[in-house]
Parts: sequence; structure tokens; C-alpha cells
Amino acid sequence: MIHFDSRSLRSLMLGLALALPLALTTAGSASGQESDVGNGPSAAQETTSRMVYGLLSDSRYAYRPRALDAALSRQIFDGYLKSLDPNKYFLTAQDVDGFRPYVGTLGDAIRSGQVEPAWAIFAVYRDRVRQRVAYARNLLKGEFDFSGNESYAYDRKDAPWADAAGLDALWRKSVMNDWLRLKLAGKKPDEIRKTLDRRYANMLDSVNELKGDDVFQTFMNAYAESIDPHTEYMNPRSAANFAITMSNSLEGIGAVLFRQDDVIVVRELVPGGPAARSGRIKSGDRIVGVAQGPRGEMKDVIGWRTDDVVQLIRGKSGTQVRLDVVPAEAPLDSKPVEILLSRARVRIEDARAHAETIVVPASADAPARKIGVIKLPGFYQDFEARRRGDANYASATRDIARMLADFRNQRVDGVVLDLRGNGGGSLNEAVELTGLFIDQGPVVQVREAGGKVTVQHDRNSGVAWDGPLAVLINRGSASASEIVAGAIQDYGRGLIIGETSFGKGTVQTMLDLDRWPSKDDANFGELKLTIAQFFRPDGSSTQNKGVVPDVSFPVSVDANEYGESTYPNALPWSRIVASPHVRYGNFMPNLLASLRTRHEARSARDVEYQWWIEDVRQFRQEQAKKTISLNEAERRAERDRFDAQRKQRAEIRARLGITRDPLLEGRSDDGLTADERNAAEDVARTEAARKATDPLLRESAAILSDTVSLLGQNSRLAAQVLPQTHNAAGRWTD
Repeated sequence: MIHFDSRSLRSLMLGLALALPLALTTAGSASGQESDVGNGPSAAQETTSRMVYGLLSDSRYAYRPRALDAALSRQIFDGYLKSLDPNKYFLTAQDVDGFRPYVGTLGDAIRSGQVEPAWAIFAVYRDRVRQRVAYARNLLKGEFDFSGNESYAYDRKDAPWADAAGLDALWRKSVMNDWLRLKLAGKKPDEIRKTLDRRYANMLDSVNELKGDDVFQTFMNAYAESIDPHTEYMNPRSAANFAITMSNSLEGIGAVLFRQDDVIVVRELVPGGPAARSGRIKSGDRIVGVAQGPRGEMKDVIGWRTDDVVQLIRGKSGTQVRLDVVPAEAPLDSKPVEILLSRARVRIEDARAHAETIVVPASADAPARKIGVIKLPGFYQDFEARRRGDANYASATRDIARMLADFRNQRVDGVVLDLRGNGGGSLNEAVELTGLFIDQGPVVQVREAGGKVTVQHDRNSGVAWDGPLAVLINRGSASASEIVAGAIQDYGRGLIIGETSFGKGTVQTMLDLDRWPSKDDANFGELKLTIAQFFRPDGSSTQNKGVVPDVSFPVSVDANEYGESTYPNALPWSRIVASPHVRYGNFMPNLLASLRTRHEARSARDVEYQWWIEDVRQFRQEQAKKTISLNEAERRAERDRFDAQRKQRAEIRARLGITRDPLLEGRSDDGLTADERNAAEDVARTEAARKATDPLLRESAAILSDTVSLLGQNSRLAAQVLPQTHNAAGRWTD
């Protein structure tokens, strides 16, 4: 977490309050297109429903199978409504009452594949979206009074379903809030009307262009996620995208796209990809046509879904694609530029491990030290390329091994592995990556549904890094991240710093549903299925409880707001017998107490660290309110306080000589949603944020440096803490 801006995060929450459910909108939307949802499931979807039921109810596959009884049917019903309308902005209480007869039939519907109730409920939802959008757009014709004492309750996930009159009142306040945000950002009434009218029209388009695959996937996930939080059905296109995420690579042109109104816009380019190498495409450019090869027909893609355009652009490495591109600086009706590109296998750079170094300044009792930092966003591996024998297959472990070799050449004094926000990935990568720091031994224990426990070991002798190590985690560190952090902690191989992790201690596998039906043209999607639970080498589970750090930072997200413990159907914490393993060190209470004392004293003097604490505190206070004033004077005063605080901080940075990219200043709420902003400017801000000073990472490096100092100054303590470090012991001294 580089920068915690409480005002920006609150604005983000307000901007998302009326957003359509993610499960139905990740594909993008197309202006004016009629829905391709159809009247019910296809034959393939009926077959898929029966297969998913068979797998989720069979103990040979599911770790915790559940009978599809009346209780589960009710959970599926509630889950489907929540997926469609999570904040209860569209469906009325009367609508929900009208759906009640479906509650007792959903189990039979899924078993038989006759899942027409999903379509019937969706049809009502779609009509309500149309009605609400029409109501909101009509409100824009009038004026609003911002001098009263009204407030807008934007968090409605726990509120009861409202009647039509209640939704009218809610939407009026929502539109008022959208208007006020833009007004405070300096927009004039005509501009505000135009922006909001387009925003609400796009909201309707997002529903109108949905397909039957979207409805079916959403409904089947209401079933899958009722079994456990991490079981998930993916239609064929979603499964392909998931494979790209896991492999950290794709075959295409290397451009990140999004939809802005009716047009597909280039957000950013992947370094080294065909689009970037061409030098002819940049952030903000609009793609209005796509053709295959040098002579294929150019298809006009204005108004297309984002994923449909992406499907046209992607293709086998070495093949060619032609794009009609309107430059960002040109009017949309300008003559497009035709660009011919050869597709290639592209590594997704944002998801790769990245390395940097931090110099911890000298102190009265320690010299300056250089600490290597590795930021790992996810545990990726290109399984298919590895099976093919491709020597350059993508792998988090291989990338990090190269970085550690470079750190050894630089003679860094310690390494911080930053796993903040890392939600996991390949279990195999977690085991192999842990092996870079331990010399053989158990990394994780896996218990299957029948109770059988297998132990996954690091079987490679030697280590890639035998020196001082710290692992930095937060509440967003989950699954494979917790395997690595837990093993490092159990072995006493390094310090764990940060916040208690997410608490996901279950194992999933991808089941290709095309493997069962006999049809050659089968295309049923995949099921991500929970098949086991993992345990640390010491026998304890990370499930629900997570990994508790040795040195803690203030909690940014409370456990009752985010994490495994917030899921009502999550597995409980448990323990099994420990697997014998070496204990390299024991960061005994005396050492940890000294580290915490030094950390607290140093962080109290670090203005940016204290600002982070202040921002976290303010964000959590505002989040707890769940309402916001619609009084302009009150909101303007709040904005002025924020601007004054930002200006004061900039002045303090200048006095202290702390450099900061100007792009990160001037971050008052602009009232826009992400897809309404200038793409090039947004990418530049994101890049500046990546490079900005990170007080938590800097402090983690200082804590690791303190560890080296304390052990180097006290040989008795070093012998107690690191009794079995072998040749690593020398790396923990001054």
C-alpha cells in the first residue's frame, strides 16, 4: 500500500454505490444494443447445471459437499439477488415477494438443468434498471436544493428491500450526490447534466447488452458460492481470462483496453508488447475497427462489448491483426489510422515480481544498510508452457530467484518480500518460492476431504538467499501468500511484518467440464472447486485466523469488514499434527520487544508514516458513518479542510526535502467514475503512485536492519535466536 488517501477512498465508495454488480459488467457494455439474454438456458447450459450439481454434491470431488436441500436453495436465492442488486437500488420489496415461489424450486431446477427461474428473475431486474435509469435521467431536467439538512445513506447492503416510493427517494438523493460531487469539482450545470445523463445511459447499456452466458454464470455462482466462498463456476470466456491471470501471459498485442461511452479506449501498453514496440499506439487512443490479417474485412466495433473486441484482437502468436485507430487528440469522427500488428506472447508486467533497493540511513549504533525489496503481486506460473517444455515459461519463483542472485551481487544486507495485496495463485509456486529461503523440508500440509494428509516439500538442496529476511503482509495477503509467510514463520527463517493476513486456508483446483460430455464441440466452462484445506508445517491452519505478524502495523481494514472471517459459510480454524522441520531461528520475546520499541520510536518521527496512520483512522471513521451530507456548505467545508491538509503536507515535504511527483498532488474528488477520466492522465497518476515513497515498506526495511544490529551486538542473543542458522548465521551480523 503506497498511499492511503482517506478522502479519495471515500469518494471511490460513493462513486461505486450505484454501480451495477461486477459479475454482470466486467465484459463492458455496448450502446443501444438489445439484450442477447434469451428466454432461458441453452442445451449446453442445462448440461452444465447438472454437471456442476454432480460435482458439488459429491464428496469425491468437493471438500465440503452439501445436499441441495431447502436450506441451500434459500441461500442460492438470496445469493442470486445479492449478485444482481447488492445495494438494493433496483428491485422492490414487492418484486422480491413475487420471487418467493422460486425459493423452494431452485434445487430441483439446478439438478434437472431447468434453470429458467434465473432468467425470469433477471428479466424483472432488467426492467427495474430501465425504470430507475429513466427516473434518474428525468431528475436531471430539474434543479436541486443543497442548502438543507438531507443526507445520503449510500451503504444499503444490510438495509431491507424498499418499495417503489422508497427507491424514488433513494435515487433522488443518489443523483443529488452525483451532481454535488461534480459541482464541488467546478463543473457547470450543463456539463453536469451531460456527464450524468451519459453515465446513467451507460448503466442501462451495461444491462441491455448482457448475454445468456452472463446470467447463467451469475446464477451458477450463487449456487457455487453457497457451498463455500471460493468455489466458482466460470463460463468459457471467464475461464480463458482466469488462465491468462494464472499464467501471467497472453497471445495478443499487449494493450489494456476499457470502454468509454461507445468506444474502446487504450488504457495502457504492456512494455515490450507488439503495440508498444510499434510506437504507433498510446494511452487514450480509440480503437474503432478490427480486421484479421493484411486483407481481412475491417469490422466496425463502436458500441461493442469490451470482451468481444478483445476476443477479435487476441490470437495465435505470429498471426496479424489490423486496427483502425483514432488518436487520443483527434475528434472521434476523424479518419482512423490503420495499423498492422503481429501478435506475440506477452508477459503481463503489472502482475510480475519487481525488485528495488532501499538504503536505511546510518544511526548511532548501526551503519547504513542496503535492503533489497521484492514486490510480488501474485503467484503466477504458465502451466501450459511448462508442460510443453518451454525453457522461458513464466514463473514467480524463477523471476524471484534471478532477483535474489542480483541482490547477492549487489551485496545487499537483507531482503524484504512484499506480499501485501497478494491474493495467492499457484500452490506449486508457493512451495517452490519458499524453497528459495529454506534448505529442504515441509512447506505446507494438505488435508483432503476424506481426511488424508499429504505434505508438500521443498526437495531442492541449498537456498537462493541465506541472509536476513522479512515478509511484509496485510489483510489482502491470502492463500499462497499465507503459505509462504506461515512457513517462513514456522521455520524461524525470517520476520513477518505488517497486518494479520486474510485467512484463506483452502485449496482449489480447476475442473474442465468439457472432459465429461461426449460431444466433440463441448464448451461448458470450468469449475473452480475447493478440494482440500492446507496447514502450516507446525500443524495450524491459516483458515479464518490468518498469519499473525511478529511486528504489527496499525490495522487498515478490520477483520469484521474484510477477510475469510466475514464469510458466513467459511470453514472454521483447525489444527493437525505438525510435520517435523528445522527451526532456523527463534525470534524470542526479548528480541521482538526490542524491535517493537525501536519501530514505535522511529515511526513516531516519520511524518509520512504518521500521515498514513491518520488517513487510515479518518477513513475508518468515515466508513463507519455509511452516510454523507447533501448540504453544499458542509461538503465544501469538508473539501476545503482536505485541500488545506494536502497543502500543509506538501509544504512539510518541501521543508524536509521529501520529493513527490506533482501528479500525486491535486487529488481532490473530481466527481468522475474511472471510465470517465482521461486515460493517459490516469495511467500517469497510477505510475507516479507506484514510484512514490512507501512509508510502510521503508519502515519494514528499517525493522530488518534493526534485527541485524541487535543480533550483531549481542552474541548470546544471536545464539538464542538463531541456534541452527549454519552458514546463514554470519549474514545476520554487522
